[in-house]
Amino acid sequence: MNLPADFIEKYTQLLGTKEAKQFFESFDDEAQKGFRLNPLKENYQTVNLDLTQPVAYTQTGYVGKVNGNSLEHQTGYVYSQDLSAMYVGEVTAPKAGERILDLCAAPGGKSSQIASLMPNQGLLVSNEINKKRALILAENMERIGALNVMVTNEDPASLTKVFTGYFDKVVVDAPCSGEGMFRKNHQAVKYWHKDYPSECASRQKLILQDALKMLKQGGELIYSTCTFAPEEDEQIVAWLLANYPYLEIVPLQKYPGMDDGRPEFADQNPALAGCVRLMMHHFQGEGHFIAKLRDTRPVEIVKTKKAKKKKKAKTNWSLDAEQKNLWQAFAQEFNLTFTVNDLKCLGDHLYYYPASWPDISPLKFIRPGVMLGTFKKKRFEPAYSLALVLKPSTCPKTIAVSLADWEKYVAGNPLTLAKRPAQKNGWYLLTCQGKAFAFGKVVDLTVKNFFPKGLRFNIIDDEA
Repeated sequence: MNLPADFIEKYTQLLGTKEAKQFFESFDDEAQKGFRLNPLKENYQTVNLDLTQPVAYTQTGYVGKVNGNSLEHQTGYVYSQDLSAMYVGEVTAPKAGERILDLCAAPGGKSSQIASLMPNQGLLVSNEINKKRALILAENMERIGALNVMVTNEDPASLTKVFTGYFDKVVVDAPCSGEGMFRKNHQAVKYWHKDYPSECASRQKLILQDALKMLKQGGELIYSTCTFAPEEDEQIVAWLLANYPYLEIVPLQKYPGMDDGRPEFADQNPALAGCVRLMMHHFQGEGHFIAKLRDTRPVEIVKTKKAKKKKKAKTNWSLDAEQKNLWQAFAQEFNLTFTVNDLKCLGDHLYYYPASWPDISPLKFIRPGVMLGTFKKKRFEPAYSLALVLKPSTCPKTIAVSLADWEKYVAGNPLTLAKRPAQKNGWYLLTCQGKAFAFGKVVDLTVKNFFPKGLRFNIIDDEA
């Protein structure tokens, strides 16, 4: 691999000639693939994948490659993720009931891991400032079937207007110079120049200033990059400690191949060794840096003030009487237990949006909670995202189909049943190999196709 001359000179000086040689040679090694299973899914380990190479530092991670058009991937049972990136979610150590912000979340690997460890309790706000990437993030988060996630599309400063002092944990996987991705993405090399890490560091400081405004006293900040640059790694952590003296580094556990942070790359503070460097000549995954910092200020007990009369929201989220009736009829059919107070209607779209969540109507968002369905003229049409949330074993209206029929359905084709289901016509949750993958509408012996048009893909030939 042709690395920039300035890059070679820089890391030869930082690492020394012997280690630098090994470091540069690792850029020509083949990138190692990895994937995670999703414990939010029913029987989540029942997958057609090789699980003989588990990852030591996470209970759901494995070495191996995943087919993006497989049943396991489409139903959210598996997520393809770099082995290094998996450790960020593990370091975050999410707990049920916590409020967590993933500030720079696209494409969703870290958010999906965090959500999978929260068992639908608490709130995860997955944010991405870039609209195109935010849409990809929303699609990936929809697939995993979590109920406690909203996807926003904002700059950090705008988020502070709603979430000041709100989160137990804030994850900042910061936009960086991307040196750790050079092996995986050769195009990233073209953007690099000797001043690029310093430019990125300036942007990272601005992001972190807003991130800390949204962290509760006593909370934790998880900072990571996919670069080797000291300017964006140890030096950023040193800057945080100097400017926010109430922060302290939480030493991270090191697994085989993981390196300590390098105090000599910053201000010689020995605490920086508690950070983690994932270097490609020592570790299977791509290049990464991870630090965890704790707010040591005592948690304030906030006295409850008399609630002020709320201003009228910009968006009317209420359900009208007809919508309530349509939803309740559908919910009864499928034994759904969402309370009306935890439902919000945005236009014709119905969302699960618990009353305990903050009002995000002032913000730009992609996915304000789980979309449950759409109100049409005198009827309710369930959403694809609801199908991915439901557990087949507790759903009274399911139709199990073969893998061949699943392939037809995800390509946009209707299905033909051998016999009518016991509960006659109407909506059914479709499953394949025990995995819920969509809703279908049964009319006599035909299952009408409601798989989202933008997500359809072909696996088999038209003639098959």
